[in-house]
Amino acid sequence: MFFRQRAAANATLSYFFGCAGLSKAVAVDVVAGDEDWFVAEAEKAGVRIAHVIDTHVHADHYSGGPALARRVGAPYYLHESNEGRARFEFVPLADGQRLESGNVLVDVVHTPGHTPDSVCLLVRDLRRGDEPWFVVTGDTLFVGAVGRPDLAGHEREMAGQLYDTLHRRLLTLPPELEIYPGHQAGSACGAGLSGKPASTIGFERRFNPMLSMSRDAFVDALTAEIPPQPADMARIVEANLRGAAPEPART
Repeated sequence: MFFRQRAAANATLSYFFGCAGLSKAVAVDVVAGDEDWFVAEAEKAGVRIAHVIDTHVHADHYSGGPALARRVGAPYYLHESNEGRARFEFVPLADGQRLESGNVLVDVVHTPGHTPDSVCLLVRDLRRGDEPWFVVTGDTLFVGAVGRPDLAGHEREMAGQLYDTLHRRLLTLPPELEIYPGHQAGSACGAGLSGKPASTIGFERRFNPMLSMSRDAFVDALTAEIPPQPADMARIVEANLRGAAPEPART
């Protein structure tokens, strides 16, 4: 397996990984304007981009996923709850679905809470074995923090849903499993994020302060001091639901 983590705009972390031996790759949470980087990395690795995935409809940055997918002729994926909401064609993802990229397998885990459509991606490399190696957690679980629950409204309800997701879907995973989140410190998508761009399930279970609370305490803490919403959030979400980021300003 090859693996790349890209620190992009707005403290966003994007991912590019796959099977060099069978020349297939996966691009995750591509930021608009970074499409050339993914194409260049694919050329360096001698692979084709077989899957382009967004872990949810982003509210803090324009997605480059649809544009990259069109450019390389790959399917673009969002969770199936966006059917009828998104105004362009995409391939719907369902909980438990598996995507194949050569010897690399990606299992979809529906993890609502930050947004209703959030997914995490459980990744294994068959050349190492059948056990999962890492999980791309999007904006559900960060290093030292968790995702904000208010972007879809109903913040207390969503915070409770996020608690259930974390404890039933992620914290039940093996403690040694690596986690790779969608943001690091400086993002508006959560509070208290670490600047460290990776962790493990076990380390977060032990040291992430949000993961040792009762459900009621978690909901109270997560909704007590919600950061300001991302600038231009409504415009960004609208563009991402159309699958078309605005053209960059000319200088």
